[in-house]
Amino acid sequence: MPLRRRLQHLFADAAQWRAYVGFGHPKLRGWVNYFRISEVKGVFEALDQWIRRRLRNIIWRQWKRPWTRWKRLMQRGLDETCASRSGYNGRGPWWNSGASHMNRAFPKRYFGGCGLVSLLDEVLKFQCAL
Repeated sequence: MPLRRRLQHLFADAAQWRAYVGFGHPKLRGWVNYFRISEVKGVFEALDQWIRRRLRNIIWRQWKRPWTRWKRLMQRGLDETCASRSGYNGRGPWWNSGASHMNRAFPKRYFGGCGLVSLLDEVLKFQCAL
């Protein structure tokens, strides 16, 4: 079974996305170790982007109401007008998880600080060591 499909099964039960980060960490690291000699940068980069977008999607769905979304986006550092426009935009969770306001509120370094393994960074680290 491909990695992305396995991760989708993990995400389906992810009530708490932080639990996924802790549970999915060994799977991601093992997958990177298996394919570390590969020289295909694009695949790892696309998977990294998809994983972070899926986590942002889970966060957006947990915020359920527009007012909560507006309040949480402001707590994450967005200005009031941008947070209001984003929280009340009426678009779906997948669209919002890929939008610039969620990328600014939850950048790559945020998920790295929570313990998420970046596939591309791990592969590049292995290739530099060889």
